[in-house]
Amino acid sequence: MQLAEIIRQKLTEALLVSVMTAGIGMSLTVPTMAKQDTNDTQNENEIIAALRADGGAVYPVGVPNSSLAQYFTGRSYVAPLQKTIVNVTNVTFEPGCINHWHKHHGSCQVLAGVSGKGYYQIWGEAPKELLPGQSVTIPENVKHWHGAQHGHWFQHLSIMKEGASTEWLEPVSPSEYAKLQ
Repeated sequence: MQLAEIIRQKLTEALLVSVMTAGIGMSLTVPTMAKQDTNDTQNENEIIAALRADGGAVYPVGVPNSSLAQYFTGRSYVAPLQKTIVNVTNVTFEPGCINHWHKHHGSCQVLAGVSGKGYYQIWGEAPKELLPGQSVTIPENVKHWHGAQHGHWFQHLSIMKEGASTEWLEPVSPSEYAKLQ
């Protein structure tokens, strides 16, 4: 078994244990990647290979995040892992793809880096790197953004309470994001 797969298995086990000890039954369902758009030239295997090259555990890529595409600067994919009481979703960002500034209502958001290289920024603070094995808790109603670094695919788990909502705000300044290296 490859190291990345061992890490993925152990992270999944730890997540299951933490959710189960909180008294929550958990059933993981992971969609496979849907048929690609004609403009989408990379398949799931190519994306997984690129993520493995950057290190970390590789979770399922999921399906194109079409319903929220207007709030992202590039392609992203979602793989819902848990939808009851606690929502756990793996989000995959193509290189350079980030989401707009936004806030979550009804829950904090835990971001857990699983593969590739990413950034997150909380309003009023400097952007910070987010790598496999690192996590951050974004408090409820706090303006923030997150996504992939330039030239790198990125996956993170998004963990929030069931019923939480997202308020989408303005795009991140392209010139400010371009300064990040």
